[in-house]
Amino acid sequence: MTSSILKPAAELAATNATRHPNESAEYRRARQALLVEEIELRRQIERVAELRRTLPPGGEVTKAYEFIGEGGKVGFPELFGDKQTLVIYSYMFGPQREKPCPMCTSFMGTWEAKLPDVEQRIAFVFVARSPIERLVAAKKARGWTQHRIFSDTSGDYTRDYVSAADADVPGYNVFTRRDGTIRQFWSGEMGPKMADPRQDPRGAPDLDPLWTILDTTPEGRGTDWYPKLSY
Repeated sequence: MTSSILKPAAELAATNATRHPNESAEYRRARQALLVEEIELRRQIERVAELRRTLPPGGEVTKAYEFIGEGGKVGFPELFGDKQTLVIYSYMFGPQREKPCPMCTSFMGTWEAKLPDVEQRIAFVFVARSPIERLVAAKKARGWTQHRIFSDTSGDYTRDYVSAADADVPGYNVFTRRDGTIRQFWSGEMGPKMADPRQDPRGAPDLDPLWTILDTTPEGRGTDWYPKLSY
């Protein structure tokens, strides 16, 4: 997308004929100004996505990583199935945890109904460091049926692509398989030290629709609450 051939955002916003009952002139002026920013944000999201898609080839995956799934041991290439792109979400449920991370669980829960759609195009799996028996029990407790979960029992994958110190932290990695070669394509690299003042650490785009929904409300994301494992 070349910005020089796009109409100015203000020009597009000016075509908006939406009006709501009893709104004031002040509200409409502010809403139109916000609409300009929303159009610019949409364009920035697309620019970043284009830049991501045009990254040069990432590092080749040369180690023979092995995982334990619900059906037994699998190698890294098997995670792709018949797809050419693989997403691995590493969630916080290490052996030292009594229960899985509520935030990771909340995020993963949003995918239950969407995974069949996602997996029309790519492979998507979930990995944690706990033994597979614990992961299966937690999955059943949530009522999930679509998640393909795997245990990184050795920690080799986690140390290479999530945390060199094998810390209990989340990770989102995308891999490609082209002409028989597996490479890392992209991963979320925004860490806590990159957070802006008075903001929780987050990546961009934010992959969790929970936050996208709350961002449209006057309450926003808030600072005095946290997702729960049960309500």
